[in-house]
Amino acid sequence: MPQHLGAVTLVVRDYDEARDWYVGKLGFEVVEDSDLGGGKRWLLVAPPGTGSTRLLLAKATSPAQTAAIGNQTGGRVFLFLNTDDFWRDHRLYLARGVQFHEEPRVEAYGTVAVFEDLYGNLWDLLQLTRPNPPA
Repeated sequence: MPQHLGAVTLVVRDYDEARDWYVGKLGFEVVEDSDLGGGKRWLLVAPPGTGSTRLLLAKATSPAQTAAIGNQTGGRVFLFLNTDDFWRDHRLYLARGVQFHEEPRVEAYGTVAVFEDLYGNLWDLLQLTRPNPPA
């Protein structure tokens, strides 16, 4: 049986602000938003048209989780958002106020630029020219 990552947890400050940012700025879709009781929600978002990995937006509930907001990987790029049209999405994200940390660059594996989400987590916007870029 083939495997895939179904979801990746992203610790957030507030469910609604996180949902609104990912939907409004990146154009993600809400896959599910279910009340679990006790102030918890199961809030999954995903890029449009994706059939696999989703983001579980999980509200921080402890001091350790709150401290991880925006720095889940110790300052490294956290997630890689692949696109079939880098320049279309780059222009759209700039127009929507997404903050990029660098100018786009063309590498042997594709076109890429680092941006940050509303909490400061780093992402690569990436259009691959070959299937498996180097780590």
